[in-house]
Amino acid sequence: MTTTSRQVVIIGYDQADLLDIACVADTLDAATRLGAEPAYDVRLASPHGRPVRSSAGLVLISQVAVERVRGPLDTVLVAGGPGHLTATADAGLVSHVRRLAACSRRVASVCTGASVLAAAGLLDGRRTTTHWAYAREMADRYPAVTVDPRPLYIIDGDVHTSAGVTSALDLTLALVEADHGPELARLVARWLVTYMQRPGNQAQLSIYVKDAPPEHRILRKLVLHITGHLDTDLDAATLAALADISERHLSRLFLDRLGQPPARYIRTARTEAAAQLLEATALPLSAVARRCGFGSTETLRQAFHSHYGISPSAYRLALRAGPPSAGLPVPSQAVPASAVDDRG
Repeated sequence: MTTTSRQVVIIGYDQADLLDIACVADTLDAATRLGAEPAYDVRLASPHGRPVRSSAGLVLISQVAVERVRGPLDTVLVAGGPGHLTATADAGLVSHVRRLAACSRRVASVCTGASVLAAAGLLDGRRTTTHWAYAREMADRYPAVTVDPRPLYIIDGDVHTSAGVTSALDLTLALVEADHGPELARLVARWLVTYMQRPGNQAQLSIYVKDAPPEHRILRKLVLHITGHLDTDLDAATLAALADISERHLSRLFLDRLGQPPARYIRTARTEAAAQLLEATALPLSAVARRCGFGSTETLRQAFHSHYGISPSAYRLALRAGPPSAGLPVPSQAVPASAVDDRG
């Protein structure tokens, strides 16, 4: 250990997710091996230095007791996992997280590790994210925290929070870029064989994974039809006839289970499909609009600007810029609470 290295402490606990820890540690290790200067010195800390039994059953050996960690530190990061509620109830652990945050350049969390930061009061008044499935729970438990379930990660001053599991990789690449520049971040991404360096405000949950609860057969049928036939007529009368229900029942079904009326859901589905085409193809805007069911490029532009706060052309240009922190906007509509409740 050298005095010039960046001291990084990852805090784990029983039932932490292995990927939450490994994504961060391996990404920073790759950055060091690929020339990061100063290098990263990463340690795993746990309550009383006990081994960390991950949610996958594998056991990690802690290098230091969290109670014995002293600053100054570059980064303190809390992992998430099924054990996060037990961790937030551990007053000693929460107290030490608060203490270490005070002597660290920055604080971060992965997934539900954000709840530990929230329990320590470190997220009060800040905009944060966590795994979309736990966002409502966290918002209810910590009303002083603004929980946004949409982005992959959020940087609010010196506090960094990320969404579920593999978004730890996206967040850590962004940290490497902030510390050492975009060239090293891209080199690390290539070394780790990532598909792409996703910008933090890319949505973690799109219309294509927000499935209707499986017990809602009619709604599932409608959602699958919509996403598979975006370029066809999807007005209320057509969808109601397809499901053999009234238009009033159709509207109530979407409002109750997906938190929005059918027309808005369809507009969102078309807009997100257009975003995918803009990312993956070189199709002209007119072709993108036609394939996604927009009547004209102007209609596409209006929908895109309303949803993403940017024009389709500017979105495509931002994606081509490439660095992890590329400034793509967050979709303007938050994931509705009902969309993250699969209990039916």
